[in-house]
Amino acid sequence: MNNLLSRLGLAMRAGKVVSGDELVLKAIRSSEAKLVIVAGDASPNTQKKFRDKCATYKVPLVIGFDRERLGTSVGRPERVVIALTDQGFADMIRKQMGTTSEVEYIE
Repeated sequence: MNNLLSRLGLAMRAGKVVSGDELVLKAIRSSEAKLVIVAGDASPNTQKKFRDKCATYKVPLVIGFDRERLGTSVGRPERVVIALTDQGFADMIRKQMGTTSEVEYIE
């Protein structure tokens, strides 16, 4: 678990993470996003919005963790949604997310 969050921090330091609703939506639309992570405690509306948008643009989506942990992992205040823009980081994190119990939904 800590290893996974530290890898998100590494991706952030490498400049391969986008956070915030509008920036993530823009990354999804431009095919820049390789993996989107939505906090498990995000509102049902927010989860549905990103689930639908990711399905439309065929971007993998993960719903899990909480906003505080996501924010802390990337060195920012609470974050509800983040996107990884590098395929290598996205693959590494997706592979590791399949083994954690904190993840509710992987598509």
